[in-house]
Amino acid sequence: MAYLELKNIYKTYGEGETATEVLSNINLTIEEGEFVAIVGFTGSGKTTLVNLINGLLMPTSGEVLFKGESVVDTSHERGVIFQNYSLLPWLTVGQNIFMAVKEAFPKKTRKELHDIVEEFVAMVNLSHAINKRPKELSGGMRQRVAVARALAMKPEMIIMDEPLGALDALTRGNLQDEILNIWGKDKHTALLITNDVDEGIYMADRIIPLRPGPNATLGPEFKIDIDRPRDKTELNDNPNFKKTRNAIIEYLMEIGNERKSEVQKEYLLPDLTPKSFVWL
Repeated sequence: MAYLELKNIYKTYGEGETATEVLSNINLTIEEGEFVAIVGFTGSGKTTLVNLINGLLMPTSGEVLFKGESVVDTSHERGVIFQNYSLLPWLTVGQNIFMAVKEAFPKKTRKELHDIVEEFVAMVNLSHAINKRPKELSGGMRQRVAVARALAMKPEMIIMDEPLGALDALTRGNLQDEILNIWGKDKHTALLITNDVDEGIYMADRIIPLRPGPNATLGPEFKIDIDRPRDKTELNDNPNFKKTRNAIIEYLMEIGNERKSEVQKEYLLPDLTPKSFVWL
């Protein structure tokens, strides 16, 4: 039995003539302990896909199954790292994370919960800011809080919706490694949504492109045949990295050009001559 399974998923927004089918015939199977990356263009429906998996949205048709059970609501078993932080502005860094771990571990003592909070705040190098509120943090620091909050709940599956895009290169690389370390210890099942092909290859077992919407659907999968643990400094010299990276980029460019042609055909501008305009 697959750990996560999406069966014939369709998602439509609106009704009647205004209806737009964002996702079409999405089928995906992820095994327990597997790390899968979905890569796609901005606006292709990646966040909608995340919200369906987490139970924030229900599909128009089809079914999302987690450990064989239909997903009908959110659960701390599926921890989500959102791209827009989703922090409560009136709470401090520590309080934002404390609320999450208290919900995930209702039987733990207050001290145990505080220890978890401090551990994961330190993991993202924000111990100095544990008593600061989101408005006092940079965008990158807020994103690190969001990463710490999701991981502190110790979910069975980690779902990441382009979580590192707002970070500088060094912090992004460090958090990639921290996420991989946590994933590697207990082999949590992980799904990464990204538009960074290199990030997907470095972190995942396989990459699946999402074709641009509307009517977005999944493309062919690309298996990452590179031994773990992976070394960023050696990837550029790895023939499997080069081969896989080129294949994915070529595929994305191909479907991007197809989409561009379709849009140009669909929205041809009329041949109009503007009226002359004299300024005073």
